[in-house]
Amino acid sequence: MRRKVIIDQDTLGPATSNLQSIALLLQSPDTEVLGVCVPTGDHWRDQQVRHALRFLEIIGRTDIPVVPGAEHPLVNTAASTTDWEKRHGKLIYKGAWDLARPGKWADPRHTPDLPEGNPSTAPATESAATFIVRLARAHPGEITLWCAGPLTDIALALSLEPTLPALIRELHFMGGAFNPHTEAREFRHHPRREFNIRFDAEAAHAVLRAPWARVTCSPIDISQDVKSTPEMFAEIARADTPLARYLDRFGQRARPMWDEVAAATWLDESLVTRLDDYFIDVNLAPGANYGDMLSWDPGWEPGLGERRARVQKRLAESRFREMFVALCSR
Repeated sequence: MRRKVIIDQDTLGPATSNLQSIALLLQSPDTEVLGVCVPTGDHWRDQQVRHALRFLEIIGRTDIPVVPGAEHPLVNTAASTTDWEKRHGKLIYKGAWDLARPGKWADPRHTPDLPEGNPSTAPATESAATFIVRLARAHPGEITLWCAGPLTDIALALSLEPTLPALIRELHFMGGAFNPHTEAREFRHHPRREFNIRFDAEAAHAVLRAPWARVTCSPIDISQDVKSTPEMFAEIARADTPLARYLDRFGQRARPMWDEVAAATWLDESLVTRLDDYFIDVNLAPGANYGDMLSWDPGWEPGLGERRARVQKRLAESRFREMFVALCSR
């Protein structure tokens, strides 16, 4: 049987780590993707939904619903983030709120033309939270929630169905940072701060304290310095499929493969060469470390509702690259 998965992803496009990770999950012959839920994260929800729709059109997978998720975090706002920066210093990356970056804007409903072409298909009419709950009830114990954006949709689904963790097979998410061995500027001084978790820290806190049967965290530690290469995309281009042509035109060269690693390691966990066992949580104290990851070895946690997670630390990088090229070339 193919493994059922609901993707919850902030689908900034074209391509990027976001959509390239979805490509891996779609291309796997062992995976049944039930839907792609899209919250605001790297960009506003509505524009990301359009990128996801167009991507699925291009690769011929319009059978998969694209489901709009949360437009805003549960508590955190652009204004409160600006106020936080005045007290504690500037954040290097703010996703949809990064208005100084090209291609970002303040209006969440603004949807300009896409470089890959505008979609002709429409998104689902229900919300991501109700979609997740409905499918979990229909397939109890069978579905993985694979998440690579802020965890807002999952937190909202939990509020609708508190027994959701008992209905879900596992939670596998890209996010967080613990002790990344990298020279990347955003982790040099703040090794525990990572965008997906910090953008909606309250949602992450709620989700990570829920009693899931199994939780796997794919943090910055395992993926930050794993970067794509022109040679990888040149090899994929030789397949001359719709996906290969899309990646040849838009694929992200020389960029960290955060979400692709999270997708590949869910497909084949033998790619992970070090997996640590932690209790994890998120710092919600309104200070300089708001949104940072917290972790403890078993037996050292404070016992205030923290849950255990499997934290990926090291990757069989050459095998991962081979998998990425092979799946994207199918």
